[in-house]
Amino acid sequence: MVLLPLFILALVQGITEFLPISSSGHLILVHAVFKQNAENTNIWQDHMLLDVAVHIGTLFSVLLYFHKDILKMLGGLKEIGKGDTKAEGSKLIFNLIIGSIPVIIAGFLLHLWEPAWLLQVEIVAWTTLIFGAVLWLADRTPQTDKTIKDMGFKHALLIGIMQILALIPGTSRSGITMTASRFLGYSRAESAHFSLLLAIVAISGAGALSIKDLIDTGSVEIGLEFISAATLSFITGLAAIALMMKWLERATFMPFVIYRFILGTILLVGIYGGFIQS
Repeated sequence: MVLLPLFILALVQGITEFLPISSSGHLILVHAVFKQNAENTNIWQDHMLLDVAVHIGTLFSVLLYFHKDILKMLGGLKEIGKGDTKAEGSKLIFNLIIGSIPVIIAGFLLHLWEPAWLLQVEIVAWTTLIFGAVLWLADRTPQTDKTIKDMGFKHALLIGIMQILALIPGTSRSGITMTASRFLGYSRAESAHFSLLLAIVAISGAGALSIKDLIDTGSVEIGLEFISAATLSFITGLAAIALMMKWLERATFMPFVIYRFILGTILLVGIYGGFIQS
């Protein structure tokens, strides 16, 4: 595997995974630039296999940043064993499970289907614009003093159902879950907090399916480039999380909305103008 494309993928994945701008959409754009699609007919599998290392890196970045929540949930497991499901850690575990079940089921079915049309740049362009507009509307929703400590199972399920839309590249998993949380009245920071905790389950699931594919094809090559890519995506992912959380404590999602509008518009002009191959 060539080092330059892998390092670029690592940087893109690390920066975009947790921001509401769609990491999958950006990865598709990177793949398109390096013309990976033209070299293999199994487009879907190629993309999934190439992204394994960078997803592993971002998984560890969110685990480290929210290590206190991880410890709470580990404590919550003990409480569940004692029959206490109302402890903070226990409740958080159940909310993450409930919020993840819909996308796990949908993601598994999608993985079996392998719809290559979802990897088209045109799809990314339109979803980038459409869900950028939805994020803008959600950002204008008055926030309350709700926190994820107060979140009930119903809200967790609603956010989880909305997360299914993130299976369409360009939608943004973090973006759609933050959007759903904002519509439910949670603050920007609390919306991002729950979204990033959900990412632990989502990334783990996607990574497990990809690793399985690697093993099945017999093409697993554990080398320096994979370790380097995972490390780079870990560092950039950790920095992206920290910067976004600081920003959302005092500002809005508007910079991300503007970025999505600009990127989506450029892509559509390029596609329909014949400059970009969809």
